[in-house]
Amino acid sequence: MKLLAATNRYYVLLAGLLFSLGSGLLYVGVLWALQGEVEERLFQQRDYLRREVQRTGQLPGTPFEGRMQLSTTPQPEVLRDVLLLEPLENELEPYRQLTFRLQLNGQTQWVSLSKSLLETADVRRLIMWLLLGVLGALLLSMVLLNRWLARRLWAPFEHTLHQLRGYDVRQHQVLQLPPTRIEEFTQLNHTLTHLSERVAADYAMLKEFTENAAHETRTPLAIMQAKLEQLLQLPDLPAPAGPLVADLYAAVQRLARLHQGLTLLSKIENQQFAAAVPVSLAELLREKLRQLEGFIEDKQLRLEVSLTTAGTLPLHPALADSLVSNLLHNAIRHNQPGGLLRVQLSATELAITNTGPALVLTQNPEQFFERFRKQNAASDSPGLGLSIVQSIATFYGFEVRYEHDAEQALHTLRVVF
Repeated sequence: MKLLAATNRYYVLLAGLLFSLGSGLLYVGVLWALQGEVEERLFQQRDYLRREVQRTGQLPGTPFEGRMQLSTTPQPEVLRDVLLLEPLENELEPYRQLTFRLQLNGQTQWVSLSKSLLETADVRRLIMWLLLGVLGALLLSMVLLNRWLARRLWAPFEHTLHQLRGYDVRQHQVLQLPPTRIEEFTQLNHTLTHLSERVAADYAMLKEFTENAAHETRTPLAIMQAKLEQLLQLPDLPAPAGPLVADLYAAVQRLARLHQGLTLLSKIENQQFAAAVPVSLAELLREKLRQLEGFIEDKQLRLEVSLTTAGTLPLHPALADSLVSNLLHNAIRHNQPGGLLRVQLSATELAITNTGPALVLTQNPEQFFERFRKQNAASDSPGLGLSIVQSIATFYGFEVRYEHDAEQALHTLRVVF
């Protein structure tokens, strides 16, 4: 619900409540005033009749509107509402009736004076229709005013939202928001403009730092790795130095993989992989499985491949390669000798299943996607594989699910497109 609509809802509720309360009070007040006027006329007629009887000893004619009835039967002296037959229309109509005693020719008579309430009913109906008309006009005017305000006064805000939806920090853009006469919108536009300037500057600095760090550290690592390989190939390398150089070479390799993984994660988070082309995951899976044949044979894994789709997905080639590689390496690395490696691809998901140790009760599968989280602490893996998979899936709006079948000791990673 929009802000203006929510605000007007409370205004309409308050206006309706106050108008209903005021209308009720006005209606009751008018009704009381009209009834009081009728009763006052009846009392005036009663006093007139008493004076005339005392002066002349007999009833005068009826110089006032209404009805007068005489009766010798005792009746209560009250003021009440009655229904009397109207002879011309032959219908019962409401009257206000006043009954009182009167001494006439030495005999007690009960006089009933009646005054029609039809005029009062007409006035009440008129007031009711007027109140309903005013309430309807008030609500209609508020609805029309709301639509006018939404189109005119809130137009700068809608324009600002449109600019924000199309904002892309990767293009190093600064928001260009037009001036407005509304002070709050002007402050909002200034704040967003300054914020976009800082975001663009920070993004540029972060991107430059990432690129520089990746470039400057890659060369020393490659040099260290090459030198250590040369040391290991020296025929006259002292025996005690061999294990030390081998450990150092393994540490450099691990550092290189860690550097590569962190650089990739940083680029994904900074959305530096904007270009996407149609990628056939089926072909990519076949290629990666051919490259990993040696590792699969070393562990004597039972390979089951089911690629039921030949479609493509719009992905960056490097990210698609990293997604598939990390999933396959994870399934092979954590598999058991002679275990199962199942690769299934459909139009809606990619599922890779491997045999592995059962999970303990204290292990939370969601922690496997955290950085540097490893099931086996002694593994030489940097612990970034599933984090990279999660980041790539989030980047493209995919969903990554982890499933564990304890009875068959199967672990499944499912990427739902």
